Amino acid sequence: MKEIEFLGSSLDDLRGFPPVARRLCGFELSTVQEGRDPSDWKPMSTVGPGVREIRVRERSGAYRVIYLATLKDTVYVLHCFSKKSPKTPREALDVAKARYKELIRSKE
Repeated sequence: MKEIEFLGSSLDDLRGFPPVARRLCGFELSTVQEGRDPSDWKPMSTVGPGVREIRVRERSGAYRVIYLATLKDTVYVLHCFSKKSPKTPREALDVAKARYKELIRSKE
């Protein structure tokens, strides 16, 4: 099973989700740690190669977890946020891109 590392404020952001959304996201992340695909995801190539987004919808809204699982033994959670409109907010993409770039720089 892969380790999980939360970058920046992503763990605090996830902890700020409502209990049901937090539990669903945690379950999906554990699935990724086991090397399997989450039940609802999409590629986030605009953030970086291999980056994906877990998509969770529950009664209170839509929640997203942007992560990278293609590096050796770790799943890196880049950003967690709630989604208010159909389009991913530019700010969320910018945060994920910055954390991705920092992560890749640190691995070189």
